[in-house]
Amino acid sequence: MSQESNIIISAKNITKIFKDFWNRPKAKAVNGVSFEVKRGEVVGLLGPNGSGKSTTIKMILNLLYPTAGELKIFGKGTKDVNTKSKIGYLPEETYLYKFLSAEEILNFFGSLFNLPAKEVKKRTDELLEMIGMSHVRRRLVGEFSKGMARRIGMAQALINNPELLILDEPTSGLDPIACNEMKNLISFLKNKGKTILVSSHLLSDIEEVCDRIIILYGGRIAAEGSLENLLKIYDKNIITIPKQEDVQTEKLRRYLKEELCIEDFSIGNPSMSLEKYFVKTMEKARNDKSETAGAKQGSVIAEYLNE
Repeated sequence: MSQESNIIISAKNITKIFKDFWNRPKAKAVNGVSFEVKRGEVVGLLGPNGSGKSTTIKMILNLLYPTAGELKIFGKGTKDVNTKSKIGYLPEETYLYKFLSAEEILNFFGSLFNLPAKEVKKRTDELLEMIGMSHVRRRLVGEFSKGMARRIGMAQALINNPELLILDEPTSGLDPIACNEMKNLISFLKNKGKTILVSSHLLSDIEEVCDRIIILYGGRIAAEGSLENLLKIYDKNIITIPKQEDVQTEKLRRYLKEELCIEDFSIGNPSMSLEKYFVKTMEKARNDKSETAGAKQGSVIAEYLNE
């Protein structure tokens, strides 16, 4: 497989400028962003509200067009129709036809990909079982809770067995058990060779499933890299040894600087949490006076809320 065919998403200096009624530039939602997503990777797209995450995702899906730059999916332009059948998408808000049942929703989406009726039924049955909703397959989607609708949304994103899966806030509205199931599913799909781009505000979820992350601020990339490299604290070392009795621990504390008397140990680098790294990156971006059309850090609580 060539290096080029191994790249699923390629963005080069993409920019998106929204304009007002008089066609004047209103907001530069994405500003010269470049990145790649390789086959089999799980990449997290992070950033505060208004940082350009959703705009970037919509450009990848060809729901919006870049004002400038080049964006390719599977080595082709985003307008190429043949690439659509290779993509599964779970939007931030689950928009489903309320007067259709869970079974009918999946049958409908399966038919959009021109799958044989027998195959659609087979996949529908398996997906409903996988998400734990086979017992409510004939219940109207409009009666579902947000979490249940989210599960159906994930199932419809998988009905075409996509090579590229784009998940926008996949755990939104899910209870802790369902969140864990979602993360396990993402890990399973990764092991099956799927390429996944996931956007979420729940940083702990991202930390558990992603190989790399891209943090956006003000439409620009504020940080990018593997979790191991970004979260590692390089100016400190840690020494790991088997659990010792209190007396031995005290001896080690006194003599560790002079002599390493325990053979079974390892020295490495401690890591901060992804959440702390994210906040640190946002603070740096603000201190660098980076511009953003999105929300900024709040300060004083609204007065009426204190009444």
